[in-house]
Amino acid sequence: MTTQINSNYLKKYAEEFALKVCDRFFANRQFITGQDIVQLTPSLQVNLFIIKRLFELWQEELGKLKSSPFFDYRDIAVHEALTQFMNVLSRRIKMERNYLAPILEEAVIHSIQVATDPVNFFQHELQKAPAGKMNDFLKENKKYYKWNETLISSLIDKTGLGHDLESYVRALSTFVEVNPQAVDESKVLLESLAEELSFDLGAYLGTSFAAPDPQEVIAEPEVGEEQYPSAEEEEELFMEEEMTIEPDPSPLAVAQEEKGIPSSGKLLDAAHLKNVFSNESYKGMKGILGELSESLALNQRFMFTKELFDGNADLLRHALKSVDEVNSFDEAVDLINSRFVLELNWDVDSEEVKEFMQQIFRKFLE
Repeated sequence: MTTQINSNYLKKYAEEFALKVCDRFFANRQFITGQDIVQLTPSLQVNLFIIKRLFELWQEELGKLKSSPFFDYRDIAVHEALTQFMNVLSRRIKMERNYLAPILEEAVIHSIQVATDPVNFFQHELQKAPAGKMNDFLKENKKYYKWNETLISSLIDKTGLGHDLESYVRALSTFVEVNPQAVDESKVLLESLAEELSFDLGAYLGTSFAAPDPQEVIAEPEVGEEQYPSAEEEEELFMEEEMTIEPDPSPLAVAQEEKGIPSSGKLLDAAHLKNVFSNESYKGMKGILGELSESLALNQRFMFTKELFDGNADLLRHALKSVDEVNSFDEAVDLINSRFVLELNWDVDSEEVKEFMQQIFRKFLE
C-alpha cells in the first residue's frame, strides 16, 4: 500500500492543536515558563521539541553575538560568562501566547513526522550538525528525542563511522533496514496527541484504510506506553564512557558483597568521584550558590529526569532536595546510593550519572 502525505491536513491539525492548547493554558495566564512547557501537552515529545527549538533559537542568537569583530569570544573568561548566562536564561523562560503558538505548531508537525517517517526526519536533523562534530551533536540532542530515539542512539559513538553527513545518513538507513522492529509503531506514539485533539492517521498518510474509531483514538494510553527505554535496552546502544569506577577490592566493593549486590550492580564511590572531579579540567567547575534543587539548567533537568529518574520529574526534585539537606559530598553519595542507584538500575559509568554527580560535587566545593 502506497502513501501520499497530506501536508494540508498536517498543517491544519497542528494549527488546531496549538489553538486548543493555548486557549486552555492562557485562559487565566499571560506567560508560560520552562517548567510549564514540560507539562504543556499530553505528548512529552511535543513538549521536548518546544524546548529544543528554544535552545536552537538561543544558539542562533549566540552565533550572531559571536560574529561581532570587536570582542574575543574565545577568551576563557568570556566563555565561562556566556555559559553561566545561558544557564540563568534557561531557568528564566517566559513567553507570551503569540510567541509560543508558532513554536508549538512546529513541534506538533515534527512529532508527527518523527512518528510516521523517522528515517527521513532524522536524516534531516543530521544536516543541522556542525561539520566534524556529528557525534557531539547527537549526544547533545538525544535528550530531545522521545519517539524512535533508538535510531539516534544507534549512531552515537560508532567506531569506524566517518564524520561526514553521508556516512551517518547511510548508517541510519542501514540500521532501520536491519532492525525494522526498532521503529516504534506510529499509531501508538500518536495516541498521546489524540488525548488533546483526535488525529486521523489515514487522512494524513493518504491511505485507503478506515480512520480509527474515535473512542479508540482518544482512549488514554495504557500505563507503560510512555515509559523511557530501560537501562538494559540502552546499554547495547552506547560505548563505554570515559569515566569508569574501578571495581577494585575497596571498602565499597566489600560493602557491596556484604549486601549481596552483584558485581554488575555497582554503587558510586565517593572517594573515586572526588578524585576524578578534582583532577579533571572542567571549565565550569565552580561552587553552586543556593540550593541544588534550584540551580540546574532546564536542559539538565530534562536529561536527568529522562535518563536517571524514569521520566519522573517529581522524583528528581525529591532527590535534589534530599541532597540539599545533607552536609557533605560523602553523605550525598551515600544517599544517592541507598535510594536511587540500585532502585533505578543506574549505570554508574554513564555520562549522565557523571554529570549528575558533578553537579552535586560542585555544591560542596569550598
